[in-house]
Amino acid sequence: MAFFKKLKDKLFKSSSKLEEGLDAIVEDGGEVEDLSQSTEPPAAPVAPPAEVPAPAEPDAPVPPVEHPAPEITPEPVPEAEPAPERGPTDPVPPSAPQEVPSKQAQSPGLLGRLLGRSGAAPVVRRVLDDDMLEQLEELLISADMGVDTALRVTANMAEGRFGKKLSTDEIKALLASEIARIMEPVARPLPIYPKRPQVVLVVGVNGSGKTTTIGKLASQFKAAGKSVVIAAGDTFRAAAVEQLQVWGERAGVPVLTAPEGSDPASLAFDAMTRAQEDGADLLMIDTAGRLQNRADLMEELAKIVRVIRKKDPDAPHNTLLVLDATTGQNALSQVETFRKISDVSGLVMTKLDGTAKGGVLVALADKFGLPIHAIGVGEQIDDLAPFDPEEFAAALTGADSPA
Repeated sequence: MAFFKKLKDKLFKSSSKLEEGLDAIVEDGGEVEDLSQSTEPPAAPVAPPAEVPAPAEPDAPVPPVEHPAPEITPEPVPEAEPAPERGPTDPVPPSAPQEVPSKQAQSPGLLGRLLGRSGAAPVVRRVLDDDMLEQLEELLISADMGVDTALRVTANMAEGRFGKKLSTDEIKALLASEIARIMEPVARPLPIYPKRPQVVLVVGVNGSGKTTTIGKLASQFKAAGKSVVIAAGDTFRAAAVEQLQVWGERAGVPVLTAPEGSDPASLAFDAMTRAQEDGADLLMIDTAGRLQNRADLMEELAKIVRVIRKKDPDAPHNTLLVLDATTGQNALSQVETFRKISDVSGLVMTKLDGTAKGGVLVALADKFGLPIHAIGVGEQIDDLAPFDPEEFAAALTGADSPA
């Protein structure tokens, strides 16, 4: 649950935006829930009056009964009911306590409608109708969930509930449940194959977080007992090579480099040879960032794949597309283009802490169905964790944490 807390804290922008939107939607046309029904049944004022006249009998012991009457409250003293209660000693206990709640329940009952007898705040509920569904759709679209996904989510939320009154918390729970249902099939960790070395090619646009993701994954696999080799295939950016070398030193993982500006496909081929000689479990190949609309750069990526397959026809065994959550709906076009060039097998979403539109991950899962292996919410090694659909849905919507 530690990562869930961090995820929820980091996704505050997204969850707060959705919460504010849901509150506004429910309050627009909603009504404060009348809690009088929950306070009136316990009072049950009908039964006690029938029992009060029955026990009335003349008797001598008047003094002992006069003390409890003033102790309860000064108001009931002038009433006519206490007089018959003075007679019997046995019937007094049932009649006196029943008289007290009937009077006390009236004043707390009024307060209970506003504050709740247990101190709960008033609940605003709104009927789930066409207008409310349209507002929900617009809110989800504004959170980058996409038109098709937003329509599907709201339709499923309304199924069996149309015309019923719902509170913000109930809508949050429904929304989180529906998001988790969409994302459950794609929540899969990076598969580990017996093939050695297992080649993991990491691709993505400029600034998506590929280099940091490789460093974190390599460090985590090394900690899990796997032997890892990193190939710094971003030969055009010296900072990327230096960053990987820092991660490699920290994790005890060798990092293979090439002179700046050299052919990345050649480096990938040499790295496979080195990994085979060392008997490494995993070879992780970094690539330079490239925009999906640059045909020349995408062809360069296709060349890397062709060269790798000369060494191993099944390589790369995993092609991870690293996506920047802040790019929003642009991530959809990135997936479409990179899938054509490099046969993307799974996704890693980074920078969820820097956006108020984390719903794009839901749209990706709904449209492509590609495995989501991990999500990142920061720069530390433990800020990259396996994707958990229920935790993500709860953090995104601001709902209660999953059990």
